[in-house]
This record gives sequence, C-alpha cells and structure tokens, in this order.
Amino acid sequence: MYYSKPIKIQPVKTQAFTDQKPGTSGLRKKVTTFKQTDYLQNFVQSIFNCLPKLRGSTLILGGDGRFYNREAIQIILRMAAVNGVAKVILGQGGIFSTPAVSHLIRKHKALGGIILSASHNPGGMDGDFGIKYNISNGGPAPEEFTNAVFEESKKIKEYNIAGVKGIPLDLIGSYTLERMQIEIIDSVDDYAELMSQLFDFDKISKLLKSPDFSICFDAMYAVTGPYAKKILEQMLGAEEGSVIRGESLPNFGGGHPDPNLVHAKQLVARMYDTNETGSTPNFGAASDGDGDRNMIMGDYFFVTPSDSLAVIAANAKLIPAYKDGIKGIGRSMPTSQASDKVAKKLGIPCYETPTGWKFFGNLLDDKRITMCGEESFGTGSDHVREKDGLWAVLAWLNILAEREQSVEDILRQHWSEYGRNYYTRHDYENIPSESANQLIDNLQSNLDSLAGRVFNNRTVTIADNFTYHDPVDDSISENQGIRIIFDDDARIIFRLSGTGTGGATLRLYIERYVEDIKQHDLETQEALYDLIETAELLANIIGFTGRDEPTVIT
Repeated sequence: MYYSKPIKIQPVKTQAFTDQKPGTSGLRKKVTTFKQTDYLQNFVQSIFNCLPKLRGSTLILGGDGRFYNREAIQIILRMAAVNGVAKVILGQGGIFSTPAVSHLIRKHKALGGIILSASHNPGGMDGDFGIKYNISNGGPAPEEFTNAVFEESKKIKEYNIAGVKGIPLDLIGSYTLERMQIEIIDSVDDYAELMSQLFDFDKISKLLKSPDFSICFDAMYAVTGPYAKKILEQMLGAEEGSVIRGESLPNFGGGHPDPNLVHAKQLVARMYDTNETGSTPNFGAASDGDGDRNMIMGDYFFVTPSDSLAVIAANAKLIPAYKDGIKGIGRSMPTSQASDKVAKKLGIPCYETPTGWKFFGNLLDDKRITMCGEESFGTGSDHVREKDGLWAVLAWLNILAEREQSVEDILRQHWSEYGRNYYTRHDYENIPSESANQLIDNLQSNLDSLAGRVFNNRTVTIADNFTYHDPVDDSISENQGIRIIFDDDARIIFRLSGTGTGGATLRLYIERYVEDIKQHDLETQEALYDLIETAELLANIIGFTGRDEPTVIT
C-alpha cells in the first residue's frame, strides 16, 4: 500500500567482505569490525536481498543496548525505508530483549525481526556486537536462510540507504522515514502482558510479599533490568532493590553478562554469604545480555540448567498455561539427560537436537514439544520461539508458590524420584582456532577405534559425531558434536562453540547418572572426576591447547 510508486534509490557502491558467515546465533564480531565502512550495511542488505516478501512488510527491530546499538538501528531504519519495508516496530531507545522480539513478531504477524545482540558476550567499545534475523514464527532463521545470506554477502556490490537523518529513538510515538512508518513502543509492556497470561501472578505476588520470602535478581547491567523491575518489583510486589545491577548500560558495567557462577559474582555472593540482614535470599536468578538466558539459585544452592528444565517440565501442571500437560520436551544434545527421565515418566517424547535454538522451532511449530532447553543456561516454551530468561524465573516462582518448598527441597525430591544426572561443562576459551580444529580432527580420526574400549571400568558403546535428522522437514545436520557414550549411560561430549568472536572455545561436557539417593550429595567435580580424567586423556587437551585447566567450569 505504501509503495504504489517506486522510490528513487541511489545505490551505494561497496566491496564484499568474506567473513560474514552467521554462526548459531547470527553474525557476531568485535564492535571495531562492525564499525568498518559498509560492514553492517553489507550484511543488512544481504538479509534484505534474501527476503522475497520484504516489500510492504512489517519488521520488528531492537537490541540489547550494547555499544553501537543506537547507531546500528539508525542505519537499519534508513536502509529499510528504501528497501520496500512498510513498517518497523521499534523498542523505545532501540531496546528489546530477544524473547520480546520473538513475541512481537508473532503478535503482529510480522515478516520477521532484526535483533542486535551478541547475547552473553562482553559489550563496550572494545567488546562484541551481533546481528541476527528472526523469521515469521519468531525464531532464529534456519541454516538454509543464513547460508543464503552468507553467499549473498560474498558477492554484494551495492546497498540501498536513505540519505536522511535518523529519528529520535527515545520518544514513544509514530514517525515516517521516506514512506516507511516507524512505531516506537514501550520495550516492556507487551512482554509483561504475555507473562501475566502464562503464570499465576496472584500466587506469585503473595509469595513475593511474604515477610518470610525474598529474592535477588541480577540483571547484570544488561537488557532485562527494565523488564525485571517492571514485572518483579512493580507488578508482583517484590521488595524494591530485589533487582540488582538493573540499569541497562552499553558496556554492561564492564562485566561479562553471562549468567553463571563465575560471571554473576554479585548474585553468588548474596546467595552463599549472609547479607546485612543475617540471611540469604530464598531465591536467586540472573539473566544475560539480551535476556534469553537464565541462572537459578536457592539459598546456598545452585540449580544446573539441565536440572532446571527437568524440574519445570515435571511441575508444568502447576503453571496455568500448562495445566493440561505438555506435549513433549526438546533438549540440545550436550544437555544432560535429566529431561529424558521426566519425559519417560510423563509418557511424552523427548527430542535430542543440535545446539542452537533454531532447531527447536520446527518441533514447536509442529506441536511435538511444549518446553525445551539447552545446558548453556537457556530454557523456554511454545509461548515464543526463543529461549526466555524471565520466563524461566517466573516458572520457578510459580512452582515455589504452589509447592511452598525451598528450591533445594524441590530439587532433592526431584532427584529422589528421577535419579540425579551429575553434569558439568568445562570451557577452554580463546584457543587458537588452528589448535582447536586439530584437537577435534584428531578425536574424529580416532572414533572408529574407541567402541568396545574400557576406561576406568566403563566400556565405550558409542563413539560418533552427532547427526540430527529433523523429524518435521527431514533436513539433516551433521558434525554437531563428538559423543563418547559408555555402557552405564555416562557421556563425554566435545564441541567447538559458535558464539564467540575471538579464537575458538572448546566445550567439554561430562555426565553421569546416579539412581541411588545415598550418592546424591557428592560434589559435582568429585562425582565426575574419573570421566573428566578420561576426557582430557582422550582429547589430549594439554597437548593441543597448552591448557592444564578450563577457563570456566559450570
């Protein structure tokens, strides 16, 4: 309707870049890389060129507020205006959490959305930046699309951009750029309304207002600060100050917005050490840069992401949105098999997918699963097509309000019923890419010889590089992680991460299942010591990387 007459476009000549291949969560590079002349413009035009239904469409646009977010949004708006987009819905100040974008795409039946984020990676002028496209179901674009964008980026010769000034990003209202409508909305309201429809806010509010219950939510100076303050403190009545580090800062306060025991130090200190009142909070949580990850804690107690997914699934009927039960569970291959035990008891399927939330999209759209999660602190359900940090926090609070037990008691009862999956992940960060690839290649070349071998009284039953056959569209994804599985179902998994911007990150995952309740109180690293030793020996980690210990253990 807006483009009955073509707009006069003055294309800008450009040179293609060769390094714009999106990873599992879009294109992530250093800010300095994105600020190169034409770098962002080339990639955005490549996205637009791969969208045949772009003309006359609606797009959602926003980011996590990291350094370069505002400048990038102005560039994208000017490009969208002369590439046929009819309307852009933009978060106030250019801010949207990733799950909020997913919800708005679905609510407004938009063609898709552009999310500016490098998720849990550090921000600031010397930090990381990222951009990804989410499709009409609200989820990350599939590999077929991202591969097409990469191919386009290697041959692009020009891009289209309006030669006009930008718009004020901080004022809610309607604007026009060329003939394109821009609607700037409150970043939080729509998402908060969705959460109120899923959970029992009255019961959660009663819990949070109880004098015997307190919480601490660490927003890590990232995007969820305004979301958590609105929902937890204003709507649900948590004590003011329950949200710490709640201001969204372009450099995340100089920290690393990754919700784990290493980087969420302020939260961990509060949950493990007595504060000025002489007690720890009953419930603790943290979220990451763009709001899609979460960490759950009780007083003096840490819940692994794998266990968190299993507990939420096992207690789903206590949550209004899932009171009729769930259809199935999805988990990434490296995630522990705790959810498999829940699915088996519930009589529902549990799907094992590669790492990357986009692989859950088909299963959710086909109504094969209702909940899904990854060991990398991501949990979600069919309400959006992204992992959702605050959703997981509210799910736990709803369960706590219904069961009237502590986090630790709930998890220990879960282990007594389903058994305990001892689980850990060791990250070796910033390894030279050549060394990391050599390590994986060496493992790959030795896989055929591992089956039947015995290590510490365990026999290898499977040694392979995981291949996923999508049950919905029959697509095949190969080389998704090296698996070594033993006769007692213990697992060792090796992967190279696709979310970093410097060097390579080797991820080592270790899992062991213990049914005997008398063995549920072991320290995790102690319980997995012999498997960790076997993994380091099999991969020759010291030999290939020079590292005698991981950078991060979770």
